[in-house]
Amino acid sequence: MNISSFISGKLIQRFKYKSFEPTLIDVQWHLDNDVVASLLSQADQKLGELNAFSQLIPNVDFFIKMHVIKEVTKSSRIEGTQTNIDEAIQKEEYINPEKKDDWLEVQNYVQAMNTAIAELESLPLSNRLLKNTHKIILQGVRGKHKQPGDFRISQNWIGGNSLVDAKFIPPHQDGVLEYMSDLEQFIHTQNSNLPHLIKIAILHYQFETIHPFLDGNGRIGRLLITLYLVSSGLLVKPTLYLSDFFEKNKEHYYDNLTVVRTKNDLVQWLKFFLEGVRITAESSIQTFKEIIALRASVETKIIILGKKQILAKNVLQYLYSQPITDMQSIANALNISVPTVSRLLNDLVRLEILVELTGFKRNRVFAFEQYLKLFR
Repeated sequence: MNISSFISGKLIQRFKYKSFEPTLIDVQWHLDNDVVASLLSQADQKLGELNAFSQLIPNVDFFIKMHVIKEVTKSSRIEGTQTNIDEAIQKEEYINPEKKDDWLEVQNYVQAMNTAIAELESLPLSNRLLKNTHKIILQGVRGKHKQPGDFRISQNWIGGNSLVDAKFIPPHQDGVLEYMSDLEQFIHTQNSNLPHLIKIAILHYQFETIHPFLDGNGRIGRLLITLYLVSSGLLVKPTLYLSDFFEKNKEHYYDNLTVVRTKNDLVQWLKFFLEGVRITAESSIQTFKEIIALRASVETKIIILGKKQILAKNVLQYLYSQPITDMQSIANALNISVPTVSRLLNDLVRLEILVELTGFKRNRVFAFEQYLKLFR
């Protein structure tokens, strides 16, 4: 099948509505568009640079944790959840009760992402893994009654209040298993020369078109991108997340998915997706460079602490994965006394490395503000 002549599917009349039944994608593909090929080359280059760069950074997993939290908050924001990155990394006790539901959804998503990435070591990227991830996302929050961990067995829709005025109606529930089986086969097919970035762009489009779950499809579909990049070996570490790009270009994101279904224009979606990969990879590389510069700067500042310098480095290492925290959390994590932590944090505030947020003498909360700015 040529990319340029792709036929996305067809509308099928149901009772009082028409569902969109997509074309199966586990077929032989041919990339026949020069503009897409050129954008692919640029995106591949930047993705390779990001992959190489991330492997040169000591303790990169500490920084990846913040990338994950940024991805989660941006992906959730696309779906209407309002938790920001500062709130996402704080303890539940510090969250405004009115925002707690959103905060819990974000925490579920963080857990789901980390679990899915870890499971790739023992499970292939598959429907089973996606179901496991979906179950974690919806546990105990809004959507918990919408078949967590199972493909839907009823009709859903996007936009509008019902099937009558829906903006888009995905395929009928009776076809979901077949479509998702085809999608899974396409992930693992060995019979195609299709480049990985083109393949994952098609996978994301197809997943969002099938909309196989009653809730959480957007978050799972965007996570699918990173899981594919890691499982296919394009990234050694999960360092590229596209939700920030999608959120900044939200209307274009939805429009470009829609135009595939309405006008069979897969090329426009591929161009948008590849630009997103290139821009996001460039941004991620720059963030890592700024992290390295910041780390060098703060390590220079703490030299004046003398014998406390080693302990200060350990505290800073903790702060790279938890940049808003309190004294007790640091004491527990590093197995040191609270008074020792208190004295050291006062030193770090004096050196303008940390900012004290609460003004309380007890239960004080501190932020590694310069580091947080790199992810906002």
